[in-house]
Amino acid sequence: MSQNNIIDTHAHLTENDFKRDRDQVIDRARQAGVEYIINVGYDLKSSFQSVELSEKYDCCYAAVGIHPHDAKALDENAFKELGNLAKHPKVVAIGETGMDYHRNLSPKEIQIAAFKKQLAWAETLKLPAVVHDRDAHKEIMDILKERPGLKVVLHCFAGDAEMAKEAKKRGYLLSVGGPVTFKNSKHLPEVLRTVGIESLLLETDCPYLAPEPHRGARNEPAYLEIIVRRISELLDPLTYDDVCRATTLNAKKFFNIGKIDPAKIAYQIRNSLYLNITNRCTNACVFCIRQKTDFIKGHNLRLEREPDLQEVIGAIGDPSKYKEVVFCGYGEPLLRLDLVKQVAEDLKKKKSRVRLNTNGQGNLIAGRNVVPELTGLIDEVSISLNVHSGEVYDKLCPSRFGGRAYQEVKGFAVECRRAGIKTAVTVLDLPGVDLEAARQTAKDLGVDIRIRHYDVVG
Repeated sequence: MSQNNIIDTHAHLTENDFKRDRDQVIDRARQAGVEYIINVGYDLKSSFQSVELSEKYDCCYAAVGIHPHDAKALDENAFKELGNLAKHPKVVAIGETGMDYHRNLSPKEIQIAAFKKQLAWAETLKLPAVVHDRDAHKEIMDILKERPGLKVVLHCFAGDAEMAKEAKKRGYLLSVGGPVTFKNSKHLPEVLRTVGIESLLLETDCPYLAPEPHRGARNEPAYLEIIVRRISELLDPLTYDDVCRATTLNAKKFFNIGKIDPAKIAYQIRNSLYLNITNRCTNACVFCIRQKTDFIKGHNLRLEREPDLQEVIGAIGDPSKYKEVVFCGYGEPLLRLDLVKQVAEDLKKKKSRVRLNTNGQGNLIAGRNVVPELTGLIDEVSISLNVHSGEVYDKLCPSRFGGRAYQEVKGFAVECRRAGIKTAVTVLDLPGVDLEAARQTAKDLGVDIRIRHYDVVG
């Protein structure tokens, strides 16, 4: 089992399928690491039952709403009753609502009216909307666009990569369940790689859509670990733990449930351990993730204060468990050059491989060439060159050192290479960045280059 918990964001445990063994199903979920379950209503009766379930089990929360199949039942009386129900402290979302053009059990115009009404209701109550979409992709996205401030999860996402890209752009989350394990599910792998882990939630939709090898049988929250395993395969090199941690954070923030972990000094992604020793930086890059969130791959990196040497070494623990230890953090590590050297010296005594992620302005910060001081302590350095020219750098990555920064960053790369440190520059695939020119720059510097997607961090 993972050291991180997981959250089933869409279940129907009030269905008769669970009548005989609901307690045992929830016990198995807990044993499988499921921390919370969002039980989702689809009509008035199931919404009431979802709230009752949330009162009985600490691990359960409720969503209340009317499914498009039952849209014709959303009269004023039902709307009033649901409105009262939504005030319950364990109701965390409105839904599932949406449109279903596959079965059309309610007329389209009634589905649309019920959907719009519930979205307005969610907005008024400041609750997220759990959206069901089957064969109604364009209409769903058009209607949602009318409410840009609404938090939205597209349940059991069945759209293509282009729809997923637009959903991510709007800030929606995509919920993924059993179908990701199906052999005929050809679109989901591309969708997952398009949006990345930061836009995903986990769900079972139990008792429906059980993952392989249980397809066709009753689904249950404990099977969520099968879904996580498949997602980690599709998003390799992310690990099972990475997927658990990131999607759990997504769910906690989206539904406003549970506790968020405090800021971390040392944090693991894949098989590397990253060190967060400062949030300060000499750049104010327009694309920097620090301006948007405190979190990377489920880790809280917003430090209340900078750690000292003993705190960093204590946070590292046993470094032999990791492929490498990386100075990275949410700021520029070389602003704390002395600490970097002290920690790196300790790591080298323990035979660890050490990498430095830097903006390459260490010499400017210190007022001297610091590369000789890093030689023998740092095995590899990754330098954020970001763009292909000084003019573009000054525009997108303004430095407190002004217009000389870009040339100094290139000079730092050359010094590292000459010192025998494995050196690479990273460049972003931002609009306006000439990647071929950047490749030529790296070649001229005699260092490797890695192209990064500007919206993928960690």
